[in-house]
Amino acid sequence: MKIHSLLDYNLKNKTALIRVDYNVPLIEKNGQKLVSDPRRIISSYDTIEKLLTNNNKIILLSHLGRPTPSTQRQFSLLPIFNYLQKNKSWQLVFIPDYLNQEKTQKIIKDAPAKTVFLFENLRYHPEEKSNDKKFVKLLASYGDFFVNDAFSTSHRGHASVYGLAQALPSFAGLALLSEVKAFTNLLDKPRRPFIVVVGGAKISDKINPIVNLAKIADAILIGGGVANNFLKAVGIAVQKSYLQDVPADLKKQGLNYVSVADQIILDNLNQRLLKDNYIPLPKIIYPVDVIAAPSFDATKGRVIELTSNEQISNRGNLMYLDIGPKTTKLYKELIIQAETVFWNGPMGIYEKKTFAQGTKEIARAVAKTSGVTVVGGGDTIAALDKFGYYQSIDYVSMAGSAALEFLSGKKLPALAVLEK
Repeated sequence: MKIHSLLDYNLKNKTALIRVDYNVPLIEKNGQKLVSDPRRIISSYDTIEKLLTNNNKIILLSHLGRPTPSTQRQFSLLPIFNYLQKNKSWQLVFIPDYLNQEKTQKIIKDAPAKTVFLFENLRYHPEEKSNDKKFVKLLASYGDFFVNDAFSTSHRGHASVYGLAQALPSFAGLALLSEVKAFTNLLDKPRRPFIVVVGGAKISDKINPIVNLAKIADAILIGGGVANNFLKAVGIAVQKSYLQDVPADLKKQGLNYVSVADQIILDNLNQRLLKDNYIPLPKIIYPVDVIAAPSFDATKGRVIELTSNEQISNRGNLMYLDIGPKTTKLYKELIIQAETVFWNGPMGIYEKKTFAQGTKEIARAVAKTSGVTVVGGGDTIAALDKFGYYQSIDYVSMAGSAALEFLSGKKLPALAVLEK
């Protein structure tokens, strides 16, 4: 995918509108809101500093959460502004009311070169999500060119990512380029064997990536709540285990995810061989055993052999809350010998010690393999943090749904407008 980027141009002495993703978690301490995880903020620094070096003024645009008129105060970007002030030596200005065009233009014009402005939360205004033409025109009036450095919102047709890219000369920022490169390499030229690990609770946002990646990867290892749909599809009862039955996307209402899982299995019955191994390997691999318990709060789990008719028929009214030891061993062996690994979604309820072992061991294997490793998804990143393997991953994506849509083979609206 070839897109216009800052690397191709030498933009000087202008005002840049940069769409960043500062949708970061906040905590309250001593009556003050503070940034608890600044990694998304830090990822924007390279783009900002490249433009500051060339004497540009910069306007940072971002959203935070899903504010309503009654909850706007708790979603203010002021804590992010305070974080930037404490951690960077930039000349910073916070602009809470950028709808006042005349006043805002004067503030920007009167400021010296290399000033960095942060506008208040874009989603205070419904015109952002509706890509309102007047709102786009207002934002565009403040800058000479636009930089999209927010891959994580590029699947949206919103004013600040899609509208601005049509209204101004537009370029990809350095963080966005890193994301595009990492995921394009997975789709176009992965080193083999290429192993994909998919878990998490919801299957709705994983279906299309699984279908597309099944055409590319050597094997897809399924865990978490997603696995329950595949188990049920092959006739293994899952009892009280979680099965997503309420699609997040209203367009998918009426979709039976067990049937979809069944079709994916049927479409991928072809056998593959892994590097130097002569053991036939199914493309889609789901658990052969699980850790089960009556509830999430159980302090002890029970290993259920899913290949044992006796155990399956007598297992009781249980929930499958982690992959079992045999599945963990199999998955680890496949991951360790891989040359490329993509992982999205934990293997179980990793927040609970009783059901954390599967996710912990997968994290260890992904960190240990000598292959290229790419990890995405908020829960997966949290698991890497919890078990201490974050620094051992080659590329950790800050994107969520946008990354999954990209891996589905879809064109993201805000990237399409940047194409050469």
